[in-house]
Amino acid sequence: MIESRLVRITEVGPRDGLQNESGIVPATEKIALVDALGKAGFPEIEVTSFVSPRWVPQLADAAEVMAGIERRPGTVYSVLCPNEKGVERALAADAGKISIFTAASESFCQRNLNATIEESIERFRPVVDAARAASLPLRGYVSCVVECPYEGLITPEQVGETVRRLLALTDGDIEIALGETLGVADPDQIEQLLEEVEIDVPISEIDLHLHDTRGRALSCVARALECGIRAFDSSCAGLGGCPYAPGASGNLATEALLEFLHANEWATGVDRAAVLEAAAIANRITGRDSGG
Repeated sequence: MIESRLVRITEVGPRDGLQNESGIVPATEKIALVDALGKAGFPEIEVTSFVSPRWVPQLADAAEVMAGIERRPGTVYSVLCPNEKGVERALAADAGKISIFTAASESFCQRNLNATIEESIERFRPVVDAARAASLPLRGYVSCVVECPYEGLITPEQVGETVRRLLALTDGDIEIALGETLGVADPDQIEQLLEEVEIDVPISEIDLHLHDTRGRALSCVARALECGIRAFDSSCAGLGGCPYAPGASGNLATEALLEFLHANEWATGVDRAAVLEAAAIANRITGRDSGG
């Protein structure tokens, strides 16, 4: 069991949160949010995604946002890239890390990426090659790790198979982020999932990306910590959801995660007061109250 009391938080609100807004958020507002989050001292902020504007109009300004943010030492500014064209744009925008995205559910992969799981991973080959050539770290998202909106429960073994495909693609040189896309998991399901994935990936190298639809995300965090997880994604003001997962609410709110961790004497290196200021910006942008 890992003894470290340091927990690494990746802030995903600017990308995973704002991409789901129905109205177009101006690039200046996105830049203001990223800069406010940068003051909090996150080790990583996922800024945007270099996807086709036809599929995700909200992120059509990815290059403009990356050019406008203030980059702070010690923070990695990462982006999501679906294909070779996307990674070319990401490298031109000086991204600090490249993320790729697949699923443990064939149905979800077809709806989200218009491909099978295997086809989606094969599409990532030029992305991986380009990231390696640029000496950039890679993250591999696996979504729907507990349940899929189209085919129901997903077994840990299905998740493990997708993880192994990502590891084979990258010769094991990739961070694995497990996305509980619907926010329906209970702590036992999280533990069973981690037991399976840990067969192939050291527990210290797994990142957990939780949504909070049923209000159980923090209970899942507690169990994951017991299992040895030391890295989580979260979103300021609970921004987010998933356009391909009907009914899924926002990500676990960063403010709530920080409050829970600090109350239980876990260290994060993140300034909660600065996160609250960023959350106020997020709420102003979206016109909603905080999810935290």
